[in-house]
Amino acid sequence: MGTIFSLLGGIAGLASFVCFIMVLIKLFQDKGVLHGILGIICSIYTFIYGWMNVEKLNNRNIMPAWTAAIIASVVFNMLGGFLSSR
Repeated sequence: MGTIFSLLGGIAGLASFVCFIMVLIKLFQDKGVLHGILGIICSIYTFIYGWMNVEKLNNRNIMPAWTAAIIASVVFNMLGGFLSSR
């Protein structure tokens, strides 16, 4: 059972990465190369920037999906780790 939760956590992590790339592209387009590089180095900057400019960049679908994917990834991976160790 733990393997299933770990697999779901991996899928949610992949979805989170895809959302990160989508917001990062918009960050590069809106703010330029230096902010884009900062977004690559520090992904929390990209996450906060995405939420702060959700209307401006038309991220109304991406940001809630990214947030849900992060939360799902953490929960599923914790459940997978807990159930695998038993």
